[in-house]
Parts: sequence; C-alpha cells; structure tokens
Amino acid sequence: MTNIQVPQSLLTFIREGSKFLIAGHKEPDGDCVGSQLALCSVLNRLGKQAIPCSAGPFKRPEIVSYAEGFTSTPPREPESRVIVMDCSSLERTGDLEPYIMGLPLAIIDHHAAAKPTGDVIFLEPTSPSVTALTLLLIEALGLTPTKEEAELLFFGLCTDTGFFRHVDYGGAFTFDIASRLISAGASPKRTFQKINGGKSLESRILLGLILSRTESYYHGKLLVSYENLEDTERFGLQGRDSDMLYQLLLSVAGVEAVAVIRQESPTSCTVGLRSIDKVDVSAIAVQFGGGGHKQASGFTAQGTIAPLKERLIRAFAEVL
Repeated sequence: MTNIQVPQSLLTFIREGSKFLIAGHKEPDGDCVGSQLALCSVLNRLGKQAIPCSAGPFKRPEIVSYAEGFTSTPPREPESRVIVMDCSSLERTGDLEPYIMGLPLAIIDHHAAAKPTGDVIFLEPTSPSVTALTLLLIEALGLTPTKEEAELLFFGLCTDTGFFRHVDYGGAFTFDIASRLISAGASPKRTFQKINGGKSLESRILLGLILSRTESYYHGKLLVSYENLEDTERFGLQGRDSDMLYQLLLSVAGVEAVAVIRQESPTSCTVGLRSIDKVDVSAIAVQFGGGGHKQASGFTAQGTIAPLKERLIRAFAEVL
C-alpha cells in the first residue's frame, strides 16, 4: 500500500500562519473544489482564517452549487499565506494570480507532469486525488474530518477516479482512503447521485450532437469530436456532461484515446483528452501548454476548431 508522508514543512507552514488564501486552478473540478473547501473548514476549526478562492468558471454541473462559496477577488493582506491545491503553478490559477503572487506559498498537488514552484511542496503523483492528500494532511494535523469535510473529500476522490473506474492494479490505497471517509460520514450512494443525477434533457441532446460529429483516426485508435459556439449558446455550460461523453467514446471497440474540442469564445478553445491505458495524453497536453494525468488531461489554446483539430491529430501520430 502507498506510504505517503505529509511534509513536516507543510505542517509548520500551517501551524505558523493565521490567515490563508486557499486557491485552486481555473475551471475547477470536483477534486479541486472538494479539497479547497475541506481544508478551509479544517483551518477554521484550528482557529485560523481561511478563504476559498477560484477564478472559475464553475462549468461542471456537479460543482455549480459550490460556486457561491468562493471569491475571485480575495483580500491581499501582508500576513496572508497561500495554499494552492490541485495545480502547481500560479499561472494555472488564472485571474487569481495577481492577488496571490508574492505571498508565502505552499503547493498541494498530484499531477505527474507538474513542475511546482513554491516555498513548500507536497507533490505526490501516486495519489488518486488531492482530496486524498488533504485527508492525510488533516490526520497529520491531529484531527479527523467532520461529516461535511468527509463528504467534500469523498466527492473529490470520486470525481477524479471516475467513481473508481480508473483505479487499476495496486489501487488498495484509494479504497483505504474511501473507507476512512465513509467511516467519517461520507455516503457513496448520495455522492454518486450528486455526480451523475439530475441531468437535463438538453444535456442528453448535446451528447447526441457531439457523438454524431465524432471522427475516427489511426485505424480507430483515436476519436475526435467538438462542441461549437452555437451549441454553447443553445444549451449553455450546464448542458455539458463531459464524464458521460468520455465514457461513451472510450467504450468504442479499438479506441485508445479520445479528444473533445470546445470553442469557448470566437478566439479560444479548450480541449479534453482521455485514454484507456497505454496512451499518455498528458504528454500531448503539455505540447499545447496544458497538463494533467496520463489518462485524463487538457489544455486551452488560441484559435478555432478546424486548425486546432489538424494540429491535435498530428500530435497523436507520435503515440498511436
């Protein structure tokens, strides 16, 4: 079983501080949001001030309800310390960067492609999620998570593991973390409903449209599709169900990787990359200035769908 040790320097960083800005990456996901809010709760229990910060946007349906708990313009005080979660650079925090730059900085992350910069680094690529690292941090501080904290941490663990679909050989640590969080009050049933339930009819229609545009490359090993601006105007950000889309595409026989390009504005796109086993999509994402995990990565790029799609397909030639 994985033996991850919380750095003593991180415990000291927390114990010696009184005011914290808890930041995460732009376009947050469940792991980012869950770890931020749980850590803020813990710091408050320790008698410290903690403010959850995010540049947003909160696009994913399962995290929309958490948006109101975050600020994108945190107060900058000389005694404040910053903890950045689920990413390893200030640049990845987006519009938060000017507010937190120059303050004492700790990083908590689990992305293998990360090149962290900070005064204190807690980087563990073997961890299934940052929420798992947050649980270890809570325990190292001599505490146990409250029911609410356990629910937040379990939520993040489930979103980053695809509700444990991505757990492979040697994944006992993941289920050990899950067991401890369930013992502290998390509900797998309710978490599954929160992540997968309550979808709109429009989200199912959008799924159908994106699936209908899917094209196959490299003898069926790569599938590529897209969402255009007209789709976003018609269905909104709430119409997106990326997890289900990736599940459906990856279930096609012979597929090793998928890419979904979304035109977010007239001049920029976001790209989501997923793979089943062999293909390291984080290596592709890094080529375009992004990053992530071996089997789940992404990036933002300037331009429009058609030319970006051509570049992306060429990039996959090296790995397929």
